[in-house]
Amino acid sequence: MIASAMPSFAAHWEVWGLALAIAFGGFYVARVIGPKVVEPGQTVISRRQTFAFWAAIIAMLSVTLWPLHDIAEQRLYAGHMFQHLVLTLVVPPLFLLSCPTWLAQLLVRSDGRVWHVLKFLAKPLFAWGIFNAFNLFSHWQPFVNTATSNGPFHFTVHILFVLSALLMWVPVCGPWPQLRLSLPSQMVYLFAQSIIPTLPAAWLINAADPVYSSYDQPIRLWGISAIDDQIAAGLIMKVLETVYLWAIIATMFFRWAARHQEAERQGLDLTEREILEWEQGEHGGLDGATVDGPRTEPPKTLL
Repeated sequence: MIASAMPSFAAHWEVWGLALAIAFGGFYVARVIGPKVVEPGQTVISRRQTFAFWAAIIAMLSVTLWPLHDIAEQRLYAGHMFQHLVLTLVVPPLFLLSCPTWLAQLLVRSDGRVWHVLKFLAKPLFAWGIFNAFNLFSHWQPFVNTATSNGPFHFTVHILFVLSALLMWVPVCGPWPQLRLSLPSQMVYLFAQSIIPTLPAAWLINAADPVYSSYDQPIRLWGISAIDDQIAAGLIMKVLETVYLWAIIATMFFRWAARHQEAERQGLDLTEREILEWEQGEHGGLDGATVDGPRTEPPKTLL
């Protein structure tokens, strides 16, 4: 019975094609474009960026291929929510962290129209609002039922989720330093992000009947009932997502405190923008150089 409940194998060639295109693009950037753009002696792609790039691809494939994708689409809404958690909170920041600043500036010129649109949309309240509005809308019953029964629609939803999540993460870890918030503001921003999922989570956990007809079916994987499935989905949003984001916030806090402590030890009076851009070198300071001032201007306003 368990074997028959498991969805049939599907290759998902469209996912493999997308992953291969991204991997080839990354290889071409690192081997061909980078050496032509970056000054001799400068690092084209760091080890940390390389690790983030491949980790993002592996994480993306792990939740968009059989069996997890098919379980999420055909059997368990909890699998659906875990899939979306990875596609919005794990994959996008890894891809942004893998992108060097020189590449971001090459793709989006600071004097171009695209830059002005990005700068407008990446304002924290806009980026946060766009992502969470789409996220909340994605819990609407007709939306979920259509996504589970229409493969192209589901694939498009995933693309939109990733794009809106990329925008949401730009103020935190985007490759454009001038669009990033200070570390204290990043912590507040992510804390606010951890609160919104509790709304649909509470709705799912407290629902007396199955919310989505597409997941209320007689074939039950591992004997999990429809009610237990949506409770698990709510817990993934309420507990797992919160723990994940708060772990990032805690890491940011200790990094922020350590930088302030080191700056005080060196007798440096740094702004929060300078603390954000601190990259300790041999002699301390920004990129190992004397601290004269921040390299970038902070966002003018949250709006």
